[in-house]
Amino acid sequence: MWRYLFRRFLSMIFTVWVISLLVFAIIQLPPGDYVTTLVNQLVATSSGSTTISSEYIEQIRESYGFNQPIYVQYFKWIGKILTKGEFGYSFVYKRDAVVMITERLPMTFALSFSSFILVWVIALPIGIYSAVRQYSLGDYIFSFIGFIGVAVPNFLLALILLFVTYKYFDQAMIGLFSQEYASAPWSMAKLIDMLKHLWIPALILGLGGTAGLIRTMRANLLDELNKPYVETARSKGLSEARLLWKYPVRHAMNPFVSTIGWTLPGLISGDLIVSTVLNLPTSGPVLYNALRAQDMYVAAGFILMLTILTVIGTFVSDILLAVLDPRIRLQ
Repeated sequence: MWRYLFRRFLSMIFTVWVISLLVFAIIQLPPGDYVTTLVNQLVATSSGSTTISSEYIEQIRESYGFNQPIYVQYFKWIGKILTKGEFGYSFVYKRDAVVMITERLPMTFALSFSSFILVWVIALPIGIYSAVRQYSLGDYIFSFIGFIGVAVPNFLLALILLFVTYKYFDQAMIGLFSQEYASAPWSMAKLIDMLKHLWIPALILGLGGTAGLIRTMRANLLDELNKPYVETARSKGLSEARLLWKYPVRHAMNPFVSTIGWTLPGLISGDLIVSTVLNLPTSGPVLYNALRAQDMYVAAGFILMLTILTVIGTFVSDILLAVLDPRIRLQ
């Protein structure tokens, strides 16, 4: 077991390092850099009457370090992260990137984690019920709802919910805090207010993943229920409830648990559009603006942290799979 976890941990560290290389390279792919965006903005605001010399542009680029080779910029960036915990400086917001990341990531994590818990709490019992009561009325109803959840985009659900709550309940479901708590320091009252608002975006983000996992759990459990060992256990006198939870459900959980690795990034990627629609204080809007303005250190820092969360989610799924299935520990 420990050897298995150690190998998985080493592969996780290597994966994070490779991801940091890819993230920094992808951020450099668009033509130009932040200096190019800055010069274009200066020319646009001056209605084309101002000309900026190439020597001045090169001076600005040199002051930001953009004239250095990409591998030099990468090692400086990753070196500061490992030694000082610094992600660079935001050229757009004029603040340290680590400050912006630490401000936004907790809200992003809270939203994604609550959506993830909601997905499991809903999908697991419904998937088991649909498999045990195959072709029943409840199975058809849950299948129909599941298909709707898979087909309808999250941002469209957010727009519909905004319209319904404003028109029929005279309440705008925007943001994670009420107006009086938006800029107030953290307290128990502010935490309770956040929880009152958190379930709406969590439900919107988790609906698509819930529908998919219901189908996954149903299909896996149906395969297990038709295997000979189930009939053998039933012939030995085991009750249906004990038989179901001791053998088929445990075996059917393997593919279900393995979905943690792709459910978490799915929730995080969905946060970008939904958070913009609902005006949520998460990483989505800041990341989007950083990518548009080529604010490379903010964008690279956010993407790196979000991918690290994805790798951690995969590592957690590996641990749970090892607990559920002893055969995996021997690999």
